[in-house]
Amino acid sequence: MELFNVYPLVNITPVKGLGAKLWDDQGQEYLDFYGGHAVISIGHSHPHYVQRLTEQLQNIGFYSNSVQIPIQQQLAHKLGQVSGYEDYTLFLCNSGAEANENALKLASFHTGKKRVVAFKGAFHGRTSGAVAATDNPKIVAPFNANHAITFVDYDLKAVAEVLRGGDVCAVIIEPIQGVGGIIMPSDDFLQGLSLLCGAHEVLLIADEVQSGYGRSGKFFAHLHAGIKPDIISVAKGMGNGFPIGGILISPNLKASYGLLGTTFGGNHLACAAALAVLEVIEEENLLTHATELGDYLRQELEANAGAEEIRGRGLMVGIKYDFPIKDVRDKLLTEHHIFVGNASDPTVLRLLPPLNITKAEVDRFLQALYVLTEAEVRTA
Repeated sequence: MELFNVYPLVNITPVKGLGAKLWDDQGQEYLDFYGGHAVISIGHSHPHYVQRLTEQLQNIGFYSNSVQIPIQQQLAHKLGQVSGYEDYTLFLCNSGAEANENALKLASFHTGKKRVVAFKGAFHGRTSGAVAATDNPKIVAPFNANHAITFVDYDLKAVAEVLRGGDVCAVIIEPIQGVGGIIMPSDDFLQGLSLLCGAHEVLLIADEVQSGYGRSGKFFAHLHAGIKPDIISVAKGMGNGFPIGGILISPNLKASYGLLGTTFGGNHLACAAALAVLEVIEEENLLTHATELGDYLRQELEANAGAEEIRGRGLMVGIKYDFPIKDVRDKLLTEHHIFVGNASDPTVLRLLPPLNITKAEVDRFLQALYVLTEAEVRTA
């Protein structure tokens, strides 16, 4: 049997990681400025993370949600404390797509309605409802296309017009679009959106799968706007590579047996990984670090990168050029041994390094980028 060939692969085989560095099977060292799609939040093989998982595995790795699993409650308490959402409840699952799927389902249950408002350029996952709310027709199969989804621009009048139809259960928004190219709705827009949803009794879902867990310099990116969504979806950086996701749920939404469910969600190992991440974020003051290093990175890029626009907050950064960035991205990897990301916009380079990246590592990336982009401009 062969693998189902859906991923274009680079010819590199990482076998070891530590901090923001990777090593391949040939012994070549790489700088990881992408974190496997924003997953590596506290660095590869962080000692506390390894210890937490090892100790948990030596006791018990899994049992189903039909029994008491105290580490789930420990995770809920710690997440509430670190995020500032202590009055919310937590439902655990395995991925960002699952988190958004459950968020949409819960909103529909709560309101008795089915239409969802999403935004142009959005990416919310590849499961049935999540992919329907993703603005990419190429990955929406006919089976997924029958959901009632309305895509709008960041335009409060357009949102209000849809909400007046009376059939909307939820508005789902990324406080910072990741795949879309580090696109940020303004704080004013998010505040207005929150007010509109409240006025129409529509649930506001903040998809923090990529922008959460300190990525923006605050624990959640929507906190920059001072809003409080009804449901917040999380994953990626939540487990630092161990599959885990979840939704934080407003106290206005009530649980009942069987309303949501999962086999693997909230298993012992996943919760140990997630607790380790929160403990490291807190102990190493990574929110402040992400803010300071992110500010430094963007200031340097604005002064020297020759880009059209520098986007983002914290260590979630997009660099928009006036040319496709594929060659720059490829050469960063092959010539300078630095992993970076792209976006649905081919002119945007996407940066999502571990939150504990060092200034020296940032400078190494910057120098490599300047060499390549200067060469690109000269040959244009």
